[in-house]
Amino acid sequence: MKRLFIVLMMGLTALSGLAQQADPLAQLAADPRKAYGTDYPYSFEQGQMTEAPEGYHPFYISHYGRHGSRYNWSSKLYLNMDTLLTTTHDRQLLTADGEAFYERYMAVREELMTGVGELTQLGWEQHQGIARVMYDSFTDVFKDGGNVFAFSSLSGRCMLSMSAFCQELVQCNPQLEIREQASRFTLDGVVPTDSRNPVKHDYPEGKARFKAHRDTYKGVDMLPGQVLARAFVSTDSLPWDGRKCAYVLIDFYKTLPSIGYEGMMGSLVSDREIADNWETANLGSYEWVSLDKYKIIPVLQDIIGRADAVLSGTSDHLADLRFGHDSCLGPLTVLMGINGADADPEDPYQVKYCYQNWETCKASNVQLVFYRSHDEGEGVLVKCLLNGQEATLPVPTTQAPYYRWADFRSFYLQRCQQVPTAD
Repeated sequence: MKRLFIVLMMGLTALSGLAQQADPLAQLAADPRKAYGTDYPYSFEQGQMTEAPEGYHPFYISHYGRHGSRYNWSSKLYLNMDTLLTTTHDRQLLTADGEAFYERYMAVREELMTGVGELTQLGWEQHQGIARVMYDSFTDVFKDGGNVFAFSSLSGRCMLSMSAFCQELVQCNPQLEIREQASRFTLDGVVPTDSRNPVKHDYPEGKARFKAHRDTYKGVDMLPGQVLARAFVSTDSLPWDGRKCAYVLIDFYKTLPSIGYEGMMGSLVSDREIADNWETANLGSYEWVSLDKYKIIPVLQDIIGRADAVLSGTSDHLADLRFGHDSCLGPLTVLMGINGADADPEDPYQVKYCYQNWETCKASNVQLVFYRSHDEGEGVLVKCLLNGQEATLPVPTTQAPYYRWADFRSFYLQRCQQVPTAD
């Protein structure tokens, strides 16, 4: 009984520490740029790793990574910015700060339009860094060389992210043989929702439960008014309503660190103001990542299937590396319930504690690290990392953050079957 009490107290202490570490408002206070959400550039935060149980060592990694920092994915933002600034400049509606930004924007307008959707230098470096950290953290997996399989969506920014990652792994160990692929043959395991995927599915859309209680959320968005007052001397002749004009500026501001132009907007927008409105934005993010949580089931099935092949000896891969998009990684974290993302609370004010949209940042990634014991009678363990940090899963365990693969596999295969009937 005494031993059981000690184990329970250790578990509660660990959970308490996790809750403190995951407090979203404290994280925003420390780094307001996290309020950029999916536009937040990857942060190499150092987290303490829990030692594997005695006798266990890593031997295989299954990974899903979002592409790195890029120019805006659609030309619409740049076209809207061009219309907004050109119109207000011609109508003499810009403040001195607004005019200064207009000049700086016009100087890079052609570059922005040319670069739409393209990976930036920062995006390349992010994946180099993540690969280096993976190698250094789990050297046992790669030290003897061997085969690695990497596959990506058909998007250029994903293919280049994959290339950056794989080149860095080979720099770490030239004995690694890495096969890279971007084709329709592997789309089901990385972007099953792509219209070019030859495998067709009929999964229903998910629905976040807080939506039924959305009217209880009383968050007030003061940001548009603050931005408009700094950028324009009058809002009477703007090309669109004030809120849309403000969010063209705000959305553009959040992309600047990814494209190397941080600071070009001067004081028109501030990180602190965006952070003050983060909870409202995070609700919108949780709504859309919940929407596709069932449609991403093929990725989870691919993770399980490729791991089964390694464990059965039919695959000799040291790692299977996927490179895709936030539209897949975000729903995957909800489907898997990483760090409680599947909690699906009814209270809008509780959403921020189960999901933070910066976890689906540029170059965000999930890594499943597999461990086995020198004693062949012991089962395989798996640990989950979200953006390089140890994460919790809803799978029962007595040795978190390590989970028995048999329990992991059974739990998630069952979850893949628990899908509402499509309408």
